[in-house]
Amino acid sequence: MSSDHLCVRTLIMFYILQLLAFASIVVQGHDQAPLVESDVRPDAKLETWLSKYGKPIDQPFSGFLSFSHIPHAVCLEDEDVSMDIAVLGFPFDTAVSYRPGARFGPYAIRSGSRRQRDIRGYTLSWGVNPYDQGVRIIDCGDIPITPFDNKLALAQMELAYTTILNRPIVSKTSGKNTVLGKDGRDHPRIVSLGGDHTIVLPILRSLYKVYGQPISVIHFDSHLDTWSGYPGSDSEESRINHGTFFAVAQREGLISNSSIHAGIRCKLAGMIDIEHDESVGFQLITTDDIDDLGIPEIIKRIRRRVGDTPVYLSFDIDVIDPALAPGTGTPEAGGWTIREVKRIIRGLAGLHFVGADLVEVLPAYDHAEITGIAAADLVHDFLSLFLSEAPPSRKHLNDEL
Repeated sequence: MSSDHLCVRTLIMFYILQLLAFASIVVQGHDQAPLVESDVRPDAKLETWLSKYGKPIDQPFSGFLSFSHIPHAVCLEDEDVSMDIAVLGFPFDTAVSYRPGARFGPYAIRSGSRRQRDIRGYTLSWGVNPYDQGVRIIDCGDIPITPFDNKLALAQMELAYTTILNRPIVSKTSGKNTVLGKDGRDHPRIVSLGGDHTIVLPILRSLYKVYGQPISVIHFDSHLDTWSGYPGSDSEESRINHGTFFAVAQREGLISNSSIHAGIRCKLAGMIDIEHDESVGFQLITTDDIDDLGIPEIIKRIRRRVGDTPVYLSFDIDVIDPALAPGTGTPEAGGWTIREVKRIIRGLAGLHFVGADLVEVLPAYDHAEITGIAAADLVHDFLSLFLSEAPPSRKHLNDEL
């Protein structure tokens, strides 16, 4: 038999097998019971996550990245959003004198807050949960600040802060620490997440417009930030940076002569720097004073200095020793511990706070998120500080024991 005939027979057998296989499938299909309409109940309710497990609750490591998993909104876009306290990010670092990278500070602080949440916000040291005080606290996201033009960036920050500061509050907060604006009404209080310390200048400009008077500043920092300028800063924009903004604020009449530093330990040109600092309106508490005076005396001096004036709290993370908070732009050895500054902050409750910030967190130099976690914990303290009428006592703890 020729090869041509063999090929023809092979092809015929292949097609016969294909037809047999197809016929088998058809027969099996006819043997199956047809799907009738009664097999699917039109009133059957599909099971969903909500019906089975209830409202989703984020794990510490999941969900949208808002501070402590609190409600969040793009407040600059949604003009119907109102609040009593706002958390607002300032991703800005183009006015630093040493390490850049604090534009990632808001992200790092929010990331450090992942284990914090409103349903577990009670602390023994404060004796309260700031999220359980009948006020609305929301994360307003970040200001989209340009990194290319510092003059424009300052204008953007001021307008963003003023926009949120002029929102109506949700609930009338009680307490002697309430401050009315020049329009005779309460305004939200904002906790700003920096960003380098220059962000305080547009914040103070905004506060002055709303409250109509100079603000006393309690300034936790290892540096004075009242210098008049750096060599080579010969333009108006270059003279505004994270070491000069308080001097600019004083020239603009934004801060009172009842401001005070806490934790200073930086290198100076000499006593001429201290004399200039006093002319800007600050008194001085050094890092070493915590050993010589003790925490109670430091608290007394701060409270006596600011008195009953409207107060703004500005907290540079580098006031803490870099062994405990290495993720910062201008570290100085020999700082205070986190526990020490937390105790001082608790002692300031009841003052007339109109806002606060935590700045100079630089995650590129952090290790295991310890700086971000410390910063997030301090922001939680700021919320309790705003809502406490007096420094917490140990009475609530002693009663429990």
